[in-house]
Amino acid sequence: MKYLIILFRSIFFYVVVSFFYRIMGKREIGELSIMDFIVSIFIAEMVAISIENYKQSIFVSLIPIIVLVIIQIVIAKVSLHNSYLRKVLDGEPSVIIERGIVNFKEMKKQRYNLDDLLTQLRINSIKSIDEVDYAILETSGKLSIFKNDQDDLNNYPLPLIVDSRVNKKVLKALNKDEDWLYKELVDKRVNLDNIFYCFYKDNNLFLIEKDKIK
Repeated sequence: MKYLIILFRSIFFYVVVSFFYRIMGKREIGELSIMDFIVSIFIAEMVAISIENYKQSIFVSLIPIIVLVIIQIVIAKVSLHNSYLRKVLDGEPSVIIERGIVNFKEMKKQRYNLDDLLTQLRINSIKSIDEVDYAILETSGKLSIFKNDQDDLNNYPLPLIVDSRVNKKVLKALNKDEDWLYKELVDKRVNLDNIFYCFYKDNNLFLIEKDKIK
């Protein structure tokens, strides 16, 4: 009887957790943020405890799992429309290599050592740092790499504005200032508060306005 209960609980939680992860979205399975990772650990721990303590009611573990899933869904929906909350929860991408130069100060800040960098480069079939023009450490921990066979920085679709917030790091990398950006927006007759996403590529601004998003 003991083994039948353990078997039932294992199958039950397999189905339940799979269902919850589908509700939380594909991002939970693909690239976990810090919050996603924490929730995943809690869920796995509570499932393991429930299977091990088979004499306890199954709801002792099921209820907190449901609460965690609800909290995660609410936070995801709120952060979808709040760039500041996204920044607090997930952090920001960090430029590790800029125009072929390694930013050791940023690496130290992110606790990202040279071995980590070289490992990521090898995974992407890059033999040496001098092959890289631009490398960005994403919030998921993945390193996005642009090889130096590109013409220049202007070929990259750099995000200047996200949810009405100006990315000053990108402006600095482009050797531009906010006066230049605001002048460009005036010329395009677009209000900063109405910009959902704006990126810079091929010496031009490309905009997605909030009121045009269905």
